[in-house]
Amino acid sequence: MKRPKALFERLPERIARALAIGCLAGAALGVSGVAAAADAASAAASAGAESDPQTASAVADYNAGNLSAARAEFQAAAERGNRLAQFNYAMMLVNGEGGAADVAEGRKWLRKAADANMSHAQYVYGKMYDDGDFVERDPVQAHQWFLKAAKQGHVQAELALANQYLDGRGTTRDNKQAFYWYKKAAEGGDMTAQYVTGSFYERGGDGVAKNLNVARAYYAAAAAQGDPVARLKYQQLSAELMKSAPTQ
Repeated sequence: MKRPKALFERLPERIARALAIGCLAGAALGVSGVAAAADAASAAASAGAESDPQTASAVADYNAGNLSAARAEFQAAAERGNRLAQFNYAMMLVNGEGGAADVAEGRKWLRKAADANMSHAQYVYGKMYDDGDFVERDPVQAHQWFLKAAKQGHVQAELALANQYLDGRGTTRDNKQAFYWYKKAAEGGDMTAQYVTGSFYERGGDGVAKNLNVARAYYAAAAAQGDPVARLKYQQLSAELMKSAPTQ
């Protein structure tokens, strides 16, 4: 299994971030999985954002490749109610890391983390239903979980929600709501959302006032992240705006 990419959970009520270090096996879900830092929102008491020692130890063991120890430690912390540990344990169960795979048990712990209001767990749980991985596809159920995560500022969930509104998948088609969530995701730095938001401003309509300067700025943001089509759109709009500019 390839080592995972870094991913940060956005916790609106805390400054602390949870670094993801795992990914779901094979083609399943296709999102980052194991979270590698302590969850300040659940590991600390009234004092604030302190790490849960057992979860921190599990993270260290996971990074060192001691997966069986990490899985046991995540399980123990999960059973004590640590939502990051619940999420981590769920991902290891689904992946079959540190022991035999147990998808049903993994789903159970993933749901616990989602119910505990962990935004990334809510997104992963929703994506599971949106894609039909391990469960019967249910875009309505997916929509509900994407919305929960998006309301906490989870960028991937904002993008997923926008796509659902644009397609009418799991909810009534609503281009105004689609634009709202694309723009939120764009502001959160998502390249795809930046491009789509630019296209909304370029064409106007659906409650969006046409504004080529704003469209150009969003295309520029996406281009800066490596989107070649966004770079082309930026160049095209730049030329168009230059032609229409009043002569001095």
